[in-house]
Amino acid sequence: MTLDPKVRELLDLTADAPPIGTVPVQVMREDTPSQMAAWFRMGLVSTLVAAVEDRLIPGPAGDLPVRIYTPEGRGPFPLVVFFHGGGWVLGDLETHDPMCRALCAGADCVVVSVGYRLAPEHPFPAAVEDALAATRWVAVHAAEISGDPARIALAGDSAGGNLSAVTAIRIRDEGGPALRGQLLIYPAVGYHTPPTPSYIENAEGYGLTRESAFWFWRQYLAEESQATNPHVAPMLAPDLRGLPPALVITAEYDVLRDEGELYVERLRAAGVSARASRYDGVHHRFAELIGILDQAGQARDEMCAWLREVLAGSDPSTVTLGEGVAITQPKTDGVIGNGSFLPCLPRSSGATFVADVSHSRNKERR
Repeated sequence: MTLDPKVRELLDLTADAPPIGTVPVQVMREDTPSQMAAWFRMGLVSTLVAAVEDRLIPGPAGDLPVRIYTPEGRGPFPLVVFFHGGGWVLGDLETHDPMCRALCAGADCVVVSVGYRLAPEHPFPAAVEDALAATRWVAVHAAEISGDPARIALAGDSAGGNLSAVTAIRIRDEGGPALRGQLLIYPAVGYHTPPTPSYIENAEGYGLTRESAFWFWRQYLAEESQATNPHVAPMLAPDLRGLPPALVITAEYDVLRDEGELYVERLRAAGVSARASRYDGVHHRFAELIGILDQAGQARDEMCAWLREVLAGSDPSTVTLGEGVAITQPKTDGVIGNGSFLPCLPRSSGATFVADVSHSRNKERR
């Protein structure tokens, strides 16, 4: 499918911006608020929730900032621990505030967004350690944030999807807590070498370029030999059995498209209930743009419905999940997608793929 004209308009707005990695990291971080302001001018939606609270919780190397979103109603609510994207270098609690609000309201769950340590100041494994610590804090302190510790899912986009997948593996291997699901939004689950076809097809012109992806990896890893560590690239984990159900969102015009879909194939081969949902005509980061892109609203609805499903009830054994690959098309006639699940088909062999005290502040209804 051709690129959505609205996506082209968005990409054209930043066509003259310096390429990723050509300006200092701090400058890129300081430019983020102006990008967010531009998106809000274009119609980005910030969903009302019952309460938002910023806290500091204990982390492996000091306090970790988290933002806790609570939905309307009376708990205890299911819990979603969210890790933002940004190549492990960029992004923070503010950049993904609209997405977390949407998940909180749409899935009727408490969302805990984690401000993990960023590279290059804090390379691997800092972010991974923070993600695990935050997830365990949420499980232990669920009651005080109106949550149900028996109903926890992980979620994240891009680098945050990587952290979600890695944390799910570590929790399986290192003693809990039990998880109900992992929502991986165009996740970086494999290293860039050898490249998948989408790394070649979408190398330039769609926001996240192949070269910028390479640059993010260089910031994250202290040395390239770490790329074979499954806690860096979960695609390389030798055993994916026993992991929680997964929904993987991918975008047609994204270098990370194929690795996300291949990860679903590996999960299913290991007996894990998993599905991939590809959105055509859109690019990396599309799911953040609720109110700007129709496909972002569709993805929000799909993600929230899936979270409601995996987090339903108190007994994980009662959850029945769909399997297969859902190919979700842009809305053309008022219908979201085609509603069909397709079996995972083998790909051609043309490429190789491989106790704590927290400090709270700023609790308010907003």
